[in-house]
Amino acid sequence: MNRFMIAGTSSSCGKTTVTCAVLSALKKRNINVSAFKCGPDYIDTMFHKSVLGIPSHNLDSFFCDDDTLRYILSEYCKDTSVIEGVMGFYDGNDGSAHSVSMKTDTPVIIVIDCKGMSDSIGAVMSGFLNYKKPNNIIGFIFNRLPKQLIPFAKSLCDDMKTGYFGCFPKTDIVFESRHLGLVTSDEISGLQISLELLGQTAEEHIKIDKLLGIKTENIISVSAPNIIPEKKAPVIAAAKDKAFCFIYDENIDLLKKYGCKIEFFSPLTDKRVPDCDGLILYGGYPELYAQQLSDNISMREDIKNKIASGMPTVAECGGFMYLHDTLTDMNGNIFPMCGVIGGNAYYNKKLTRFGYVNMTSHTDNILTLKNKKIKAHEFHYYESENCGDSFTAEKTNGTKWDCIHAVNNLFAGFPHIYFYSDISIAKSFIEKCICYGEKNGAYKKHNPK
Repeated sequence: MNRFMIAGTSSSCGKTTVTCAVLSALKKRNINVSAFKCGPDYIDTMFHKSVLGIPSHNLDSFFCDDDTLRYILSEYCKDTSVIEGVMGFYDGNDGSAHSVSMKTDTPVIIVIDCKGMSDSIGAVMSGFLNYKKPNNIIGFIFNRLPKQLIPFAKSLCDDMKTGYFGCFPKTDIVFESRHLGLVTSDEISGLQISLELLGQTAEEHIKIDKLLGIKTENIISVSAPNIIPEKKAPVIAAAKDKAFCFIYDENIDLLKKYGCKIEFFSPLTDKRVPDCDGLILYGGYPELYAQQLSDNISMREDIKNKIASGMPTVAECGGFMYLHDTLTDMNGNIFPMCGVIGGNAYYNKKLTRFGYVNMTSHTDNILTLKNKKIKAHEFHYYESENCGDSFTAEKTNGTKWDCIHAVNNLFAGFPHIYFYSDISIAKSFIEKCICYGEKNGAYKKHNPK
């Protein structure tokens, strides 16, 4: 398959705009294309999905060993695959775009934001080409490059024996952002029109044919995880709406490969949780919809009752906030929530406990055994009066803190987890769902003879 990565010199250099523009152009050409995002980002994949109309997936070299990373790429690739980098190309150590590119043997085009630069563009290029070797950089795209500097950019590429893949002019199309990054694709009016215009701009200024002509080898050393479907098929209800939209499709697909049936529901608009054996409350922006979530009393009570009955439940970040007694929005208004976790979730005004962590369990619980480790990441501006103490999280710099409420049927906290980092945690959750369904008669209802 043909694949390439669009990475950047830094965050906010324009790599998401350029990636979406390229994807839009490829879609208009009727290319069979797939999209990927390096790292744990949820929102950029939402943009990819809006462009493509097909799922986009994460490639995370912190969560995944080399074989699993290559497996995910090969599992979801199409004839052409476009991988968007994360932060600056070299940022993030084991989770960097550079790491992903090397482990998947993917050629890289670097986006440079040229605003306010001329000769210094060459210094940036040289720095990225030579900072760390080996690397898979094969060329550059020059964002916000003045027309008069295009010949200069081409000559720089020739001098450094690297590829010129075009420029991208300054555009009035701006994707808004909020405290967790770009606003979600569903919130931007006229998104499809904007993306179509970006695609036209890409056709005019980016070397699309040259991108399609990049030669890549087939992914090597792909070792698929050993997934044996369960004979008993639990039904798992997963929250999915504007308030709860931070979902790894790979997590959902892995549950399906184990035989689970997934029922999506909306805590915003549905009255009750679907008939199920297990529950997942994903992250998102519950604080933006706190009034509506609070007003949906029947849903809040149903979730509280199901968890009290022993239903296996995973609640991440926004889902964890929803389980609190109360949630304070960014204007200081306090709203009743599900009442499963004692205390209040509140806006902290700054990024809290940002980054990858390794979590060690203090007790046997729904996902793992005592003293076992789970990889996770946190990225939130909200805080809790009751973060939990079932795990100790540790960053690579040695910083530690307690987190997570974890018992036999509940895993709830700010950290996000990725099932492919250790498929045994997904299997443990599924087994708890099967046991709950058998005990409560739900399994017979879902699996009639």
